[in-house]
Amino acid sequence: MTQGVDVVVVGGGQAGLAAGYHLRRQGVDFVVLDAEVTPGGAWQHTWDSLHLFSPAAYSSLPGRLMPTQRGETYPDAGHVVEYLAEYEKRYELPVQRGVHVHAVRRDGARLRVESDGGTWRARAVISATGTWSRPFLPAIPGQDLFAGRQLHTVGYRRPADFAGQRVIVVGGGNSGAQIAADLALDGVDLMWVTQRPPRFLPDDIDGRALFDVATARRRALDAGRGDTGGVASLGDIVAMPPIRAARDAGLLAAKPMFTQLTTTGVQWADGTRAQADAIIWCTGFRPALSYLAPLQLRGRRGHIAIDGTRAVDEPRLHLLGYGDWTGPASATLIGVGRPARDAARAISQLLGARRL
Repeated sequence: MTQGVDVVVVGGGQAGLAAGYHLRRQGVDFVVLDAEVTPGGAWQHTWDSLHLFSPAAYSSLPGRLMPTQRGETYPDAGHVVEYLAEYEKRYELPVQRGVHVHAVRRDGARLRVESDGGTWRARAVISATGTWSRPFLPAIPGQDLFAGRQLHTVGYRRPADFAGQRVIVVGGGNSGAQIAADLALDGVDLMWVTQRPPRFLPDDIDGRALFDVATARRRALDAGRGDTGGVASLGDIVAMPPIRAARDAGLLAAKPMFTQLTTTGVQWADGTRAQADAIIWCTGFRPALSYLAPLQLRGRRGHIAIDGTRAVDEPRLHLLGYGDWTGPASATLIGVGRPARDAARAISQLLGARRL
């Protein structure tokens, strides 16, 4: 069955919902296709102790402030899931769940969106699939030799799963620091390994300031001024309360990156070895864009060229929520609103021009 619609939004997490909010305000006919069977996007799959970097008031989607969570300055992931579910219901966003989109193709004046729930012919598409479903694992010699357990950030839930084990956490970003702190504060035998010495942001910096810094950088670049360096110039790790506690207790002394895995653990270039029962790779993610392959938009480095959120070589396609690449802090709750608004306006103009 093939259906016609003005816009298909692929992904029903925070970016997709923000897009839906602004498309509704533009009076555009749209549908949101989401692979998840319940609301909440990737937030419903995170580890138990995960909290936002910012207070609720600074972690909101357009049109609806996130309520505060009793007893928490920084809301936990469960609170975010509840907020997203309520947001979707409040604005009556047309989300179809359990729908996996596997291809977008050109089809004359429209784009054909193919999924296991049917086919849509759309005048425009917004890609809002995020990165959680595409974890990145670096290629390390001996990876197939290690006899212990290996998992990525997406597979981590709680310290109790590693009781009595020797665990190596790899990664010097926020996820690596948070999971290392989670394990260390629970008494797990931990080794934290990073590519370079950890760079903690000042203790008084949280998501509010980070959004302002990212926005200032984008404005400077758009105005042709010098690159301020943005958030990366401040550090890599937001010093949330558990991280500060573990750091101040001397539990987050990072070791340099090893060069290979062995059957029982890891080894450095000088021959030093360490044993481990489990390795948790907190090594980041890549945009989940494989379903766009039929459009052949990727350049030599596998990157889709965009202007704002619009794909340069396919003006009917917008990409939203993948980080600074698609708007300042656009992978955050507070940061996705503005690029979502811009994408919806651009699409509305495109549709209006084609109806004339």
